[in-house]
Amino acid sequence: MSEMVRVAVAGDVAEAEEIQEILRAAGIDAQLTDGEDDSVIVSVPEFSVEQAQDAIEAMTEPDDIVGEP
Repeated sequence: MSEMVRVAVAGDVAEAEEIQEILRAAGIDAQLTDGEDDSVIVSVPEFSVEQAQDAIEAMTEPDDIVGEP
């Protein structure tokens, strides 16, 4: 099994689930974990990082994502 790598940090669960859905639509498995100060970390398998970043960029506005690794 591949190591999970953080690709985004969402401000809340709803935002994280939206990013997770974008990744699922692109065929990428994503995990959500609690971050600091109510943030949620979105992680994908290491081999999917570049594809996940491309999918997130293509489907979101630049200001939508709170932070990236």
